Amino acid sequence: MKLVAGNSNRPLAEAISAYLNVPLAKAQVKRFADMEVFVEIQENVRGEDVFIIQSTSFPTNDHLMELLIITDALRRSSAKRITAVIPYFGYARQDRRMSGRTPISAKLVSNLITHAGVDRVLTLDLHAGQIQGFFDIPTDNLFSAPALARDIKDHLEGGNRMVVSPDVGGVVRARALAKRIDAQLAIVDKRRERPGESEVMNIIGDVSGRSCILVDDIVDSGGTLVNAADALLANGAKEVYAYITHGVLSGGAVARIASSRLKELVITDSIMPTEAVKVAHNIRVISIASLMGEAIGRTATESSVSSLFD
Repeated sequence: MKLVAGNSNRPLAEAISAYLNVPLAKAQVKRFADMEVFVEIQENVRGEDVFIIQSTSFPTNDHLMELLIITDALRRSSAKRITAVIPYFGYARQDRRMSGRTPISAKLVSNLITHAGVDRVLTLDLHAGQIQGFFDIPTDNLFSAPALARDIKDHLEGGNRMVVSPDVGGVVRARALAKRIDAQLAIVDKRRERPGESEVMNIIGDVSGRSCILVDDIVDSGGTLVNAADALLANGAKEVYAYITHGVLSGGAVARIASSRLKELVITDSIMPTEAVKVAHNIRVISIASLMGEAIGRTATESSVSSLFD
């Protein structure tokens, strides 16, 4: 098989390459002066099983175009099968119509990827599981829960932990992690007044004296986490941690987290961490390279991927 990396998260691609002991294919992904994307695959891929490693993170549209153009270059170079490995799938939050005359952008992006020539998609912790159905090609949605659970067991003392969902929509995800670490579950009931802002209303569950672990798939502005942490502490929580798969952390999110009462925010490297994230005193990054690498290896050998999470 061949591994091809775009520019969105080169360190993760290199870590996956090292895990699989398969070198990254020689490829040039660059910009012309007017910022058009140019791709050249610089080695033979005819008849090969090729995996493109590319998160569609900020700048989302640029990285999406890179993915599409790399796919076209591989298809025209007679690659046998093309798998798009998308650790973070941008536009996933636009998975339904929130009001009249609005798009379902996640479906549009799925169509673009499919029609560009991708044969299979491998992604991680989709914002909504039904997005798998937006693709008309096989799609594997991996889960970061095993990696998060291992880190929690390594860094947090057991017996007094409580997993907390920051909203009702994330209960299934939080319950799955709570089961893995044998912890109880609580829920933050919140009301969102407008996009990007949230108001915590109530805590469902007794968090008094507990080490609370907020669990979610995406942290963007950080407002929800900060408000939830304050509410948990106000209800008697001993300390509050957050384990989030995708650290979007846009705008002033890093500063907001750094100045908050969160003991620690743990994110994965599905999105390449910025310099601000690297130096923040209460943000830590764990790698999903082994998880993604194992899934890629199993896909290449037509082995079971779902058994990774049994």
